[in-house]
Amino acid sequence: MLAIGIETWGGPDALHVVDLPEPHPGPGQVRVRVAAAGVAPVDAMARSGLLAPLYKGQQPPFVPGMEVAGILDEVGPDTTNDLPLGSPVVAFVSFAGANGGYSDWVIVPAASVIRAPEGLTMAEAATTVLNPLTARNALDTLQLAPGATLLVTGAAGAVGGYVTTLAAREGLQVVAQVGAGDVERARSAGATWLVSRNDNLAEAVHELLPEGVDAVVDTAGLGEAAAAAVKDGGQVAALRPFPGVAGRGITVHGLNVRQRATDQAALSALRDLVEQGLLPVHLGETFPAREASRAHQSLESGAAKGRIVLEFPVG
Repeated sequence: MLAIGIETWGGPDALHVVDLPEPHPGPGQVRVRVAAAGVAPVDAMARSGLLAPLYKGQQPPFVPGMEVAGILDEVGPDTTNDLPLGSPVVAFVSFAGANGGYSDWVIVPAASVIRAPEGLTMAEAATTVLNPLTARNALDTLQLAPGATLLVTGAAGAVGGYVTTLAAREGLQVVAQVGAGDVERARSAGATWLVSRNDNLAEAVHELLPEGVDAVVDTAGLGEAAAAAVKDGGQVAALRPFPGVAGRGITVHGLNVRQRATDQAALSALRDLVEQGLLPVHLGETFPAREASRAHQSLESGAAKGRIVLEFPVG
C-alpha cells in the first residue's frame, strides 16, 4: 500500500511517498479505501514535529490525515456495522504512527465512519468531518443557553465559520471577528455583530457589550487577547494551547477533537445538516496525493480559500 508520510520532522518537503503493508481491520474496526483526504493545520503540526510526543516510542514513517472520504471495503471480525461493503463513506481518523488519512487505505473504528453526504464529490465530502466536529465539540463544551453571547475569533476560517453557523442556529448571539473581505460571509452565517480583525479585540467587543461576552471560541489562537473580551466568570474554548492565565474567574477549556472520534451520532447529525444545505461546504484547491508537499505549502501560505484536499490513490 502507498501512503504519504514522513521519516523526519520538517517542512512541506518532508512529505513523500512511503510503501506500507496492506492493512486489515481487527475487531471493532473497518477499512476505508481512500478517495480524498482533507488537509488541515493539525497535519502540518504533525509533519513539523509539534506533535512529536504523540509518536513517542514509535518508528517512522508517520502518516498524517484526520478526515477522509472513500469506500467501505472491509469489516473486521466481531464488528457491528450497518453500512454495506461498497458504501461511500466519510471517516474521522485519529491518526497515529503509520495509520493516517493520507493513505490508499486507512483502518478506523467502525463508530468513526458514517455514510457520506449525498450530492457531494469525494473531495467535497472529505471536508465535512474534522472542522464541523471541532466546532460541535467547542459548543458542546461551553453548554451556553440560547441568548448567551459568544465571540468567535477567526470567524471566517474553516472552524470559525462552522462555530458561527451552529451557534446562530442554536440561538446564541455571535460576535464574529473577521477581515474586511469576509463580512458578508459572517453575516450569512448568522453573526449578530461583527468586529474587525484589525481592531483591538477586547475594546471592540466591550464597545458592543460593556460587560464582555459570555464565552469565546478562540479558533485564531489569540489567547489572552481573546480572554480579555470575556466577562468575569466566563469561558474560553481554546483550540490551541492557551498561553498565560485568563484570570477573573474565567474557565479555560483546552479542547481536543480526538475525544469525539467515535461520536457517530454527532458525525451523522452534522452530515444531515450538510445534506440539508444548512452547513456550507468550502472546497478549495485539490492536489494529487503525490503532490502533498505542494498542498502543505498552500496551506501554510495562508492564501488558500476553502479546504485543501488530497486525491487518492497515490499510485
